[in-house]
Amino acid sequence: MNAPLPIAPSSGNEAAELKVLIAAPRGFCAGVDRAIRIVELALQKYGAPVYVRHEIVHNRYVVDSLKAEGAVFVESLDQVPDGVPVVFSAHGVPKTVPAKAEMRGLEYFDATCPLVSKVHRQAERAYEAGRHIIFVGHAGHPEVVGTLGQLPAGAMTLVESVDDVATLLPSDPDMLSFLTQTTLSVDDTRDIVAALQHRFPAIMGPRGEDICYATSNRQDAVKAIADQCDRMIVIGAPNSSNSLRLVEVAERMGTPAHLVQRGVDVDPTWLDGIATLGITAGASAPETLVREVIEAVAAIRPVVEDVVVTAEENMIFKLPRGLDPV
Repeated sequence: MNAPLPIAPSSGNEAAELKVLIAAPRGFCAGVDRAIRIVELALQKYGAPVYVRHEIVHNRYVVDSLKAEGAVFVESLDQVPDGVPVVFSAHGVPKTVPAKAEMRGLEYFDATCPLVSKVHRQAERAYEAGRHIIFVGHAGHPEVVGTLGQLPAGAMTLVESVDDVATLLPSDPDMLSFLTQTTLSVDDTRDIVAALQHRFPAIMGPRGEDICYATSNRQDAVKAIADQCDRMIVIGAPNSSNSLRLVEVAERMGTPAHLVQRGVDVDPTWLDGIATLGITAGASAPETLVREVIEAVAAIRPVVEDVVVTAEENMIFKLPRGLDPV
């Protein structure tokens, strides 16, 4: 038998087949679906322009698509002309925003995710019970700004880390409650809550989990595949909290991960010398971008796709009154 011919080394392993593990659930959640639908229905009902305070969801592709239909995105109600409808983003807004809209006679639609609205109601109940609220979240994120703005200044204290817990000096340690942003790292939040409960044994928390089902499910899906992957790609915007958390989850499991917004962002060198690539998408990223990224990868290496399902999602949220589909 003839000896096998030697195989020349390949610098980029371009021709080798690449296994692509696609996480499920991934991409759009019910709150994002609802928010985008609210803008689309407002455009159908009133025609362009429809104003939207802040990005409806944190995804440039989605925002640009709605702009093409006639949506105008602004950061303040002062930028909204009289006599046109306005939509509040999925992240929620301080109470002063709808109050100002009503004072001006603006017709508005609140696209706040119902799971964020639930946190707002929990905050109001804790405040009415005389409790000071410790809110776990990321400073400056629109959801945090909106939640803090549900109550008078000083009624809530923001903490971002376990270290922050050690610096808290509440006036009455026995009258505290905690709530959390819905798009946090499940593991980080668990550690912060444990630190709060250790330092303030009387602190009260929500009956259920504040971190939303979609955030938890997408993080669990990454955990299920990350240790099988040489590298991961997360599709999402750099200002998307839940997308950034997916990158962190993968990297904590020892898998290098990259956040991309579009297929053109895929760096061919990421695929050099690897056998398995993981792909997921944050809750604001549409499935069309997942396919775009997979096609970009397939243009570099031949791929074999495998979808790994860790949970089924069937949540549907009602639309606001006055925006029935036409």
